[in-house]
Amino acid sequence: MNKVYLLLGSNLGNSRKQLEKATQAINKKIGSVKRGSSVYRTAAWGKTDQPDFLNQVIVIETKLTPTQTIQTILEIEKEMGRVRTEKNAPRVIDIDILYFNKAIISEPMLEVPHPFLHVRRFVLVPLNELAPNFIHPVLRQTNHQLLLTCPDQLGVKKN
Repeated sequence: MNKVYLLLGSNLGNSRKQLEKATQAINKKIGSVKRGSSVYRTAAWGKTDQPDFLNQVIVIETKLTPTQTIQTILEIEKEMGRVRTEKNAPRVIDIDILYFNKAIISEPMLEVPHPFLHVRRFVLVPLNELAPNFIHPVLRQTNHQLLLTCPDQLGVKKN
């Protein structure tokens, strides 16, 4: 089984309900959800003139390959009403693969570990809650070390 860390985010509609719906769809279509972090509220990152986000990290186990996983994630996002317009736009749901086992993947549709996880506090806080000692396979630092040195100072609060 593959162990995968996913980041869920939403800032449109009932965001808490969207995270729950995404988790259920992931559990059904990708693999068993083993753990989930607390839900955190953060101001929008990148494009700031939009509602706050709710974010959560979940850990799943799947038999799917990385390519199958990202394809299924994109299907779930579409089924939930995600429409891709501009970068960092508001969204009903956003699901990102943070880690896939300890794999390093660089493909047109998928980059793992997520290329920006180490510079985004809204990713590192819930990730650190679940896996503080997991070592980033490229940067060779634990999630906890990455959080301590994260340049992003955006507020991340338990919701």
